[in-house]
Amino acid sequence: MEKENIAVGLDIGTTKIVAMIGRKNEYGKLEILGVGKSKSLGVARGVVNNITQTIQSIQQAVLEAESKSGYKIKDVVVGIAGQHIRSIQHSDYIIRNSAEEVIGGNDIQILIDQVNKLAMLPGEEIIHVLPQEFKIDGQSDIKEPIGMYGGRLESSFHVVVGQAASIRNLGRCIQSTGIELSGLTLEPLASADAVLSQEEKEAGVALIDIGGGTTDLAIFKDGIIRHTAVIPFGGNVITDDIKEGCSIIEKQAELLKVKFGSAWPGENKENEIVSIPGLRGREPKEISLKNLSKIINARVVEIIEQVFNEIKEYGHEDPRKKLIAGIVLTGGGAQLKHVKQLVEYITGMDTRIGYPNEHLAGNSDEEISSPLYATAVGLVMNSIENKTQSAVKLDVFEAQKTTAKPPVFQNPEMEEPRNEMEEEMEEVANKESSTETKIRSSFFGGYLDKIKDFLDNAE
Repeated sequence: MEKENIAVGLDIGTTKIVAMIGRKNEYGKLEILGVGKSKSLGVARGVVNNITQTIQSIQQAVLEAESKSGYKIKDVVVGIAGQHIRSIQHSDYIIRNSAEEVIGGNDIQILIDQVNKLAMLPGEEIIHVLPQEFKIDGQSDIKEPIGMYGGRLESSFHVVVGQAASIRNLGRCIQSTGIELSGLTLEPLASADAVLSQEEKEAGVALIDIGGGTTDLAIFKDGIIRHTAVIPFGGNVITDDIKEGCSIIEKQAELLKVKFGSAWPGENKENEIVSIPGLRGREPKEISLKNLSKIINARVVEIIEQVFNEIKEYGHEDPRKKLIAGIVLTGGGAQLKHVKQLVEYITGMDTRIGYPNEHLAGNSDEEISSPLYATAVGLVMNSIENKTQSAVKLDVFEAQKTTAKPPVFQNPEMEEPRNEMEEEMEEVANKESSTETKIRSSFFGGYLDKIKDFLDNAE
């Protein structure tokens, strides 16, 4: 019987941490087996700033996902965001030994490895090296060079860069919970996998993921990622503004935002008022919904304008770079009332709210298909692509623990002689698996191995 490909994604956000366990069903859709959610403590604007608290929050989310699904998590694909993320465009080329030989995956791998050696600013490391169009012997706009012939292979790359220390802290938190890190993915790329269709990516689309601490942007055109950015503002800043502007506590500000908040101030009439209970024996506070909308609107406009500046930087006004599919909004902030209309008003681009339900199985829980879980769903999809066995059934896991035998030390002279055929086959298998691992790890910019080495050597 073929092993189940159980995949696990871990979304470490500023407001919540989500552990999601899933698998593909017979129709190729994503079946979610269990979701664990915990309040994110120790993360600010997408960056870990308190390791102990982050570990506790991760453990809580992981335990909840395990108990709901009946699976024990072994490894996870983790989303990375934060204000330290930046992206650059870079072009590079290689001269092949023989122009008469067909171009293979190995040539692209050599090119990617070459880009991975780029010198970065001190303390920065390359996370992703994403090839865009290729050029072979001067012939440009080639999307798939494998199978073609040529001597000079050139490509433009989208290179995502982040702070090494922040990524290592993330790795340390996960390792401390006893789970392996099987992959790193930039969060806007994971969200894009979950909510965008291939047609939208071809036509040109900007994905805006409004999270708690950061707002992530990913721009696609002709099916290729063109631009990514992380803006260090999100829903939490809106809550802070309400807290300050209305002189209320954070919990009440969050509730006000979610229940009565609107990004469009013209919506509320002057006489619409909500009463907030006062603190310990104090008089209740009366807050005008029009004022609440004005506070929210001012901050949302600022966030959208910053994102729009990034879209302009990509050059969407150039007819060849036009984003025909407009904007897709996702993340918790996309649930704010009238935010879609405000984005359309500011940018003049068609906008829709992105739900991750396109890839989910029909019987999925309604809550999971909310924009809140877009990143987590995308990370699970990413984990499925890695073909990792990321979780095992709890009863199997318990059985493995009880039947684990102590190591038997044999006398080397007693070992049965192995024939040459067996040894040769083992060697070939080892070679094949190492090639496969090498190509997969390059997708994470070879960076995962560096983190693992660092964590293994850390005191």
